[in-house]
Formats: sequence, C-alpha cells, structure tokens
Amino acid sequence: MPRSDDTARLIVEARQGSSEALGRLFARSRSYLLHIASAGLGVGLRGKVDAADVVQETFLEAQRDFRHFHGGTEPELMAWLKHHLRFRLLKCVRSYCGTVKRSAGREVPLDQGVASSRCPVGVMIADEEPSPSEVFLAAERDLRIQGAIACLPHESRRVIELRYQEDLTFEEIGHILGRTTNASRKLWVRTIRKLVAILDDPSA
Repeated sequence: MPRSDDTARLIVEARQGSSEALGRLFARSRSYLLHIASAGLGVGLRGKVDAADVVQETFLEAQRDFRHFHGGTEPELMAWLKHHLRFRLLKCVRSYCGTVKRSAGREVPLDQGVASSRCPVGVMIADEEPSPSEVFLAAERDLRIQGAIACLPHESRRVIELRYQEDLTFEEIGHILGRTTNASRKLWVRTIRKLVAILDDPSA
C-alpha cells in the first residue's frame, strides 16, 4: 500500500503537468480497477469485452480530464477513477443490450436444440446470470448513486468513503474526522438522508 503523503505528492505533480507522476498513479490503481471492471462486466460480457481494455480506455479519459479532478488523496483519486470506469462499463452494457436486441429474432431456445453460435447462452439461460437489461439497470443505478454522492459536501462524501470503501467503525471515523463516535454516527445518518433525498428528486 503506497504511503498517502507520496500519493498526495504525485497528485500535485500530475496536476502540474507531470505525465510520469500521472502514470505512476494510474499504475497503482490498475489492479483495483481491473477487479471492478471484471466484476462489472459479468460472465455474459467477459467473453466479448476485455476488462483490461476498459481500464485502459478509462485511463485515457482520466488523463484527458485530469484537470477536472480536484481531490488530493488516494481515496478521492480512486473514487474519481472508479466513476470514470463505471461510465465506461455502462457504455459497454448499453452496446451489448443493443446487440442482443438486434439478434433476438435469430436466437434458438435451448429446449429446441443445441444453441447455435448466434445464440448467446448467457442471454438464453435467465437463471444463470442477470439479463442484459438487469445488468444495464444496475449499472445505471450505480452511476446515478455515484453522481448523487458527488453532489454532497466534502465531509459527507468522506464519511461515505470511510464507512463503505474502507469499512471503518464510527469510532475510527471519528478519530479521522476529529469527531466523537456519536457525532460521526449522526453525520452518517444525515448524509444518508441527504443522499436519499437527492436520489428521490426526479429532477436530479
């Protein structure tokens, strides 16, 4: 695990235009993003899309948009990169859904014979994995949640990060944020309420 102060230094250097520093930051996050990409693609898409390619496309977009990254810590960078990655995954799912829809009329049900090469087994057997539409909706919902989190104040985003991503207790969160355990728990409750309100707003 790289030291946080080293990561902060690399972020500053990358923001100043150092491609070497940016490359080192991306290299550190590659394994983490590959894990997320592989899980996000699921069984049905892994044979059609290479997770490494999705991560590489994510890095290219992140390099282009790095001037818009305003964080200064490793968790903030990881959350930002994950947001870009999930957007790429959503595009893959959308593309796959379109392909499945166009080829639906050519598919042969398994109970009528052996599946042909034109019949994606993962689509035919609903019990073995979520349907493309379910994957799409899950990815879109996750992307909307990420967008809602981005609308929260910094300390609210931080408490979500510490609680969900780092799986810390409220006592541990309190030490980091300079709050009591009870105050950290109350901040968490208020944050979740704000998040729910944002997600429930049809205009959001």
